[in-house]
Amino acid sequence: MRPTLSAHPALLGLAGFLALAAFGAPAPARAEAPAPEPAATAPAPGPAVSSFILGNGMRAVVIEDHRAPVVTHMVWYPMGGADSPPGKSGIAHYLEHLMFKGTDEIPEGAFSKIIAANGGSDNAFTGPDYTAYFQRIAADRLDLVMRMEADRMRDLEFSEEIAITERAVVLEERSQRTDNNPQSLLNEQLGAMLYLNHPYNLPVIGWRHEIETLNRDDALAYYRRYYAPDNAILVVAGDVTPEEVERLATIHYGPLEPSGQPPAARPAEPPAMAPRRLTLADEKVRQPYVLRRYLVPSRGTGDTRTAAALEILSQVLGAGITSRFAQAMEQGDKSAIDTGAYYYSGQRDATGFTIYAVPAEGVGLAEVEAGLERVLEEVREGGPTEDELSRIKRKMHASDIYALDDQQSLARRYGAGLAAGLSLAEIAEWPAVLQSITAEEVREAAHLLQPEASATGWLVRQTAEEEQG
Repeated sequence: MRPTLSAHPALLGLAGFLALAAFGAPAPARAEAPAPEPAATAPAPGPAVSSFILGNGMRAVVIEDHRAPVVTHMVWYPMGGADSPPGKSGIAHYLEHLMFKGTDEIPEGAFSKIIAANGGSDNAFTGPDYTAYFQRIAADRLDLVMRMEADRMRDLEFSEEIAITERAVVLEERSQRTDNNPQSLLNEQLGAMLYLNHPYNLPVIGWRHEIETLNRDDALAYYRRYYAPDNAILVVAGDVTPEEVERLATIHYGPLEPSGQPPAARPAEPPAMAPRRLTLADEKVRQPYVLRRYLVPSRGTGDTRTAAALEILSQVLGAGITSRFAQAMEQGDKSAIDTGAYYYSGQRDATGFTIYAVPAEGVGLAEVEAGLERVLEEVREGGPTEDELSRIKRKMHASDIYALDDQQSLARRYGAGLAAGLSLAEIAEWPAVLQSITAEEVREAAHLLQPEASATGWLVRQTAEEEQG
């Protein structure tokens, strides 16, 4: 996004920051899943979803929503921060910025102005696994936005001067969102430490010293290899019919030549053998805290029920004042003023499960870290109660119902899922899988949070004396 959402989550506060920071190639074959338990709550009725594939390999999904004459048009490229060539971290995000600079038909900077002049809005965002571009506009303008998006898929044009200027914009974004924010720096360092070999250890925005070397040739080489219909996923949600979307897609995207170059294979992560730790000291820190991230399976790695159990475990441990961490450490012994847990199930490869605690006045980081471990061990031993499980499932069920009212959220759900290698059926069935998870499965998921597959960070305030020393 200009600026990219995934590049600056720290502005949302600690809980929101962790939720965003934690966020193509076919996924590995999935293990045979056991027969699901009866759902505790009937899943919310899903929208009408259909799909087609153009002759050049472009995949498309249509999500019908006829309540208002509005459409969300998205194009997802399942290549993101983790698909950077060696020494070119941040290239996907850099190119995202340059994609708004013009084509042979659209002058520099005119893309968003045209969308706005037609009553719409547009933007883009980059994550570890994808880069996506979207417009939200009146349904009768779908032809316009599809023509414009197809135009910049293969005909992007910008000068070296524009490339250098935009590189400076990205560097300033990194300064504001990461380099000047100890919370973001800790999260970045923790990710680099958790992944020893997999490119999830790269920040989506890129390392500063590598961003400084990016240029027009780098961006165009990445663009020409990956930005093509056979590497793209079209998602259209709103007041449309599948027939009309396919007709327009055939007109605008159909003539584009495929690249024939799928994303490069990613290196595998070696077995975890020892816990990793770091302490980050900074004079700008106002409130120290402890942050731990465990390496665990994601939906993209193939075990849907394990991913669902981890999702519920994150709610048991750290979602709100009724969670185990909050009850034990905020309401109980008063050792912490804030606690939480977050799990991002949607990554293509192994993902992170994060827990954190902000100590109360006079309480040390070692004490709150021990408190997190103590509560986690209780869940490993006994699992959640049926009351906890029922409450969490009701909350998730309500969220699923509300999500059906958010056209753009639905489009993102399907786009991100397909970019992670999930099928349409797996995306649609996810709410029902969550409802079917048992307390025993949640307890078993807690045993996946093992010290040897973890990275722990302490954020502390650096005093003037320490800085001078």
